[in-house]
Amino acid sequence: VQLQASGGGLVQAGDSLRLSCAASARIFSSAVMGWFRQAPGKEREFVAAIRWGVGRTYYADTVKGRFSISKNQPENTVYLQMNSLKPADTAVYYCVRGTGLGYAPADYKVWGQGTLVTVSS
Repeated sequence: VQLQASGGGLVQAGDSLRLSCAASARIFSSAVMGWFRQAPGKEREFVAAIRWGVGRTYYADTVKGRFSISKNQPENTVYLQMNSLKPADTAVYYCVRGTGLGYAPADYKVWGQGTLVTVSS
């Protein structure tokens, strides 16, 4: 399966943005879909994840209460709604698919190409 992320762009602090990630094939209910991000000069970090079948969600502390991950199961698409954006959220955001929940990049075998989010102050 391939993942195609979209929706990044340049916004101001306090604005909202929604990222989308479309899978090229059906996502099975046992899968976990998620988002990581990598800021310039920093390591890739976990942002959010969702268990595809039951819809349970998980968030990094840095985005909890501001970001929301959701899914459109028939369209095999996962979304990341980002509200109250901060300059610290500036990063390339990657969509991922895994077979189980994990918080490290190595826990996910399938990665999208990334979409750049830039938040100006």
